[in-house]
Amino acid sequence: MPQLRFQDKVALIAGGTGALGRAVAAAFAREGARVIVTYRRQPEFDAFVSQQQGSGPGVTGVMVDATDAGGVARMLEGILSNGGMLDILVNTIGGYHGGKRIWEEDLSSYEQMMSLNLKAGFVLARAVIPAMIRQGRGWIVNVASRAGYGQSPGAALYAASKAGALALFDSLAAEVKSFPICVNSVVPSIFDTPANRQAMPAADYASWPKPEEIAEVILFLCSQQARIIHGAAILVYGRT
Repeated sequence: MPQLRFQDKVALIAGGTGALGRAVAAAFAREGARVIVTYRRQPEFDAFVSQQQGSGPGVTGVMVDATDAGGVARMLEGILSNGGMLDILVNTIGGYHGGKRIWEEDLSSYEQMMSLNLKAGFVLARAVIPAMIRQGRGWIVNVASRAGYGQSPGAALYAASKAGALALFDSLAAEVKSFPICVNSVVPSIFDTPANRQAMPAADYASWPKPEEIAEVILFLCSQQARIIHGAAILVYGRT
């Protein structure tokens, strides 16, 4: 039987019932990790767990709003209770809003984009880093977006929030340089999800990266083989 890369590791997948989060959580479970996912809707989590029966040590979940610092702190306390560890954080939480020019936008859309795409990552990283420093190891991967590099007419708020996320985790990587903690981002463009297919029915789906392919990149970044990759933003555009 081949060696499982993440045996005896604990991985927290934030947004683990979304299209990419499900693929990431399933991949870590197959590789032997004990996986904890955050979610907001119970039926989505129940459906995901039913698909994972017999895969690795199993998947558990916590219903929590990742932008709520108190809720995240309580979740982490539960994970670490009784000598528990948290080795890996992958943040797949995000949302898209577009179709309007900046002067047509309203404050609620701005706040939604900043909350989902920037604040959640900040709250999660702020919570887990002290624990990773204490235990002497950790891996963090945040999912950004090609839009974060700018020039996204009609999606400026989304682009701004993703640009902020890139800067946040790049700075975090510099701040933890003296600790054995790896911090990186993955940067997709359009990838193959039901929502994207619905939004672009005439597109060539065959050219879009699959969530499972992006998940494999994330697994590599959290592996011992990638220990020299730190502070990177890995482009996973495929041919899009």
